[in-house]
Amino acid sequence: MNGHSIPQDYTEAVKWYRLAATQGNAHAQNNLSMMYYNGQGVAQDYLEAAKWYRLAATQGDHLAQYNLGYMYSKGQGVAQDYTEAIKWWRLAAAQGQAEAQFNLGMSYKAGQGVPQDYAEAVRWYRLAAVQGNTNAQYSLGAMYEEGQGVALDYIRAHMWFNLSAASGYGDAIKGRDIVAKQMTLQQITKAQKMANNCQQQNFKICD
Repeated sequence: MNGHSIPQDYTEAVKWYRLAATQGNAHAQNNLSMMYYNGQGVAQDYLEAAKWYRLAATQGDHLAQYNLGYMYSKGQGVAQDYTEAIKWWRLAAAQGQAEAQFNLGMSYKAGQGVPQDYAEAVRWYRLAAVQGNTNAQYSLGAMYEEGQGVALDYIRAHMWFNLSAASGYGDAIKGRDIVAKQMTLQQITKAQKMANNCQQQNFKICD
């Protein structure tokens, strides 16, 4: 779940978030939802969390849209509904919310809430990956490794695994080492150069 920085005096935080939330402040509504979701300063209450997330989400708050989608995907405070989760994640993703983009990629890969579509999965993974989302970088690497939604490409698989591994993501480290066994030294060197260039260009040039 996502929220802005939360003060450590949770009871006092709830008081001020509620005051602003009841006046229609979307950020406060999202943060109040976080407090209900986590049981900080109030008793944990998924119904209340979903209520306030919805109020913020309908105002266009991308964090609330992501979080409400998450609650629908898990059936927390609402009936589990993957189609509804996709709806809210899509709205958040359109605003550039990387975790929503990653979740859309996962949904398209699994065919959960949407028809299975590997090419769409790749598209959403890439949008999140170039924002530095390590899960998306790993998942994009896996798509290249398997040739799902893209042409099989060990060099690009290695590159994306390497970028994800740079953040210490264990599965990416394993994936990179496994795919490296299928590559020549020249290919590995090329993949490493591409990864370095991608990082130096702040993920703007990664192919």
